[in-house]
Formats: sequence, C-alpha cells, structure tokens
Amino acid sequence: MSRIPTPSTIEASPALAQPLLAAVHKQLGSVPNLFRIVGNSPAALEGYLSLSGALGKGTLDARTRERIALAVAEVNGCGYCLAAHTYLATNLAKLDATEIAANRDGVSGDAKASVAVWFATQLVRERGHVSEADVARVKAAGYDDAQLVEIVVHVALNTLTNYVNSAFGTEIDFPAVSRRAA
Repeated sequence: MSRIPTPSTIEASPALAQPLLAAVHKQLGSVPNLFRIVGNSPAALEGYLSLSGALGKGTLDARTRERIALAVAEVNGCGYCLAAHTYLATNLAKLDATEIAANRDGVSGDAKASVAVWFATQLVRERGHVSEADVARVKAAGYDDAQLVEIVVHVALNTLTNYVNSAFGTEIDFPAVSRRAA
C-alpha cells in the first residue's frame, strides 16, 4: 500500500493535475499509479511529463532508453520501475527476456548499447562522478556529445521515478518482476 494517496480516478486528483492525467490516459490508454502519485503535485507531474516528452524527441532510440531504465531501476532497487520497464521493454521496445536480463545486469547483447547501459550504471553508482576515461569509452563506442547528455538526463529522470516509487511505496500495477538480491 502506498504511503501517500494514490487517487483512484483522474477526477479524484488535484484539479491542476487532471488535464495532465487525461493526456496520459489518451496516450497510454490508462493512467499508471506512478502518474497518479506524482499528480499529487501538479507542478511535479508537469515537470516530469515535460522532461520525459522532450527526451522522447532526443537521438537515443526507444530500445536504448528502455535498456537504460532497466539498468537504473536495478541498481536503485525500484520494484515498480523494474515491472513497468520490463513490460515496456517487452511490449513496446520488443526486447527479449535475455536482453532484459542483460540490461538489468548493466550490459546489453548489442555492443554499442552495452556501453550506454554500462555508463548509466556507472552514473548511478558513482552519483554522477564518472571519470574522463568513462566518458571517453562512451564516445569511442560512437555516442556523440548530445547523446552523452541524453544518457545522463535519462539516468536522472529514471532515478527520479525510482525515488518517488521507492519513497512512497507505489503499488505496482504492471506484471510483477522479482527483484534480485542486493
């Protein structure tokens, strides 16, 4: 059970969050609990949706974005995000179970993506304090400066949702995924 209210409907949410949640419903066909929880603060929901939308227009493909989300959720131990991104990786990004498991381990079966996923885990573990050699490794794999920035911001966005879900105990509304032992 969540530690703060999860509005049961869009109409039960704060008035300023309602149009934002309606847009989520229109896009996804439902309003996952993460959005309902964040919607307790319409400003936070607007910020989250704006950043997420902007990153969706970036140069990292959806498969790489999901790989990063899985790796970050695993390192941060967020059961909600592991469930949500396993579902999205399987059904939208079309990643197979072997790839999803690799991503959770901080690697990928795709050589270039593997470096991005590794870098994402380094960012989380080192709280952003990566080395010059770490950045050089990502560039050597073929990522440009814009993509480097996008990887960092995807890590930050995913860490934000990991923290929200972990702090508030968001009820998982995706098929459950077993967390690994720390």
